Amino acid sequence: MSGDREELSFQDDKGASRSTWIAGALVVAIIGWMGSGFVLPSDDTDAPQARETRVAPVAVAVQQSTAEPVTLYFQAEGQAQPDRDTTIRAETSGDVDEVLVMEGDDVADGAVIARLSATRVNAELARAQGELDRAQREFNNASELLERGVATADRVSEARATLAAAEAAVTTAEEALESLQITAPFAGRVESLTLDAGEFVQAGADVGRIVDNQPLTVAIQVPQQALGRIESGQIATVSFITGEQRQGRVSFVSTAANAETRTFLTKITVPNEGGAIPAGISAEIRVPTGEAEAHFVQPSTISLSPEGRLGVKTVGEENRVVFHPIEIVRAEIDGLWVTGLPETSRIITVGQGFVSEGETVAPSPAPDAPNTLARGD
Repeated sequence: MSGDREELSFQDDKGASRSTWIAGALVVAIIGWMGSGFVLPSDDTDAPQARETRVAPVAVAVQQSTAEPVTLYFQAEGQAQPDRDTTIRAETSGDVDEVLVMEGDDVADGAVIARLSATRVNAELARAQGELDRAQREFNNASELLERGVATADRVSEARATLAAAEAAVTTAEEALESLQITAPFAGRVESLTLDAGEFVQAGADVGRIVDNQPLTVAIQVPQQALGRIESGQIATVSFITGEQRQGRVSFVSTAANAETRTFLTKITVPNEGGAIPAGISAEIRVPTGEAEAHFVQPSTISLSPEGRLGVKTVGEENRVVFHPIEIVRAEIDGLWVTGLPETSRIITVGQGFVSEGETVAPSPAPDAPNTLARGD
């Protein structure tokens, strides 16, 4: 049986082999198609791969400005002080006999404000006068006896010394009598008075206060940077908090700075006829210190440079942005006067925050631009 057994054999199916080749061809075709954009560029690959995109210049609004002379001022806040302000004191002790003025009264220089009782002082004056009369008689007798040769020169000397002492006692009593009158040390207004008739006061006690505010003195502190612009004799405008305004004059500039604030005390004397303006109120001082060629700009046009400097952007040649550092020399309610710009400038008023120095812009006139030439001081 084994000899009759036939050996099994397998042969490839030609149909199956053809399918494999077809699948492989399809894969190659798909890969070739997907990569055809790189291997076989399309018809528009002849155009440049990178095209330049031109950016239009930024549109800005500009205002034509011309520098003009402007008066510079030094401004400061101060306080009105009286020309003289002092305490009224009793020169001697005694009982108050009468008070002749009241608080708020205007008094002349040397006017009697009150009188103390003179009873004790009159008695002392009478005693001193009696001693003087006696000493005078003794001196006269000693002198006559010396001429006759009866008395000695020592006796005359003793009588002369006694007479001098009596004269001094009378003078003291007379001065004490005068000091019973409490008088005004200068013309002014009685601001306070603590005297009442019948009370006892001690010598040297404070009994009142008198103020002279004609003229007024306004004291301000000048920083060291501005000291060179202020000098005695300059005219100053003083605006008081009450709404009144006066013309004054710089009367004093300190030559030594305050150790803590590094400022210099400066005083402005202001006429105050009739004492209409009270002392102690606040005041604003404006002192003209010269002129400068400046431009009037709006605060919104001011910007900062990368270094942090204040400046204004303008449009220069070829419509390029130029940044000019500025200095504010005068401030007003509706704008600022600045220096540092060319005499004639095209100031960027709208869009300055979106452009940088050196950038080309498309400028156009700003609507309703204020005319700085029509402004005054």
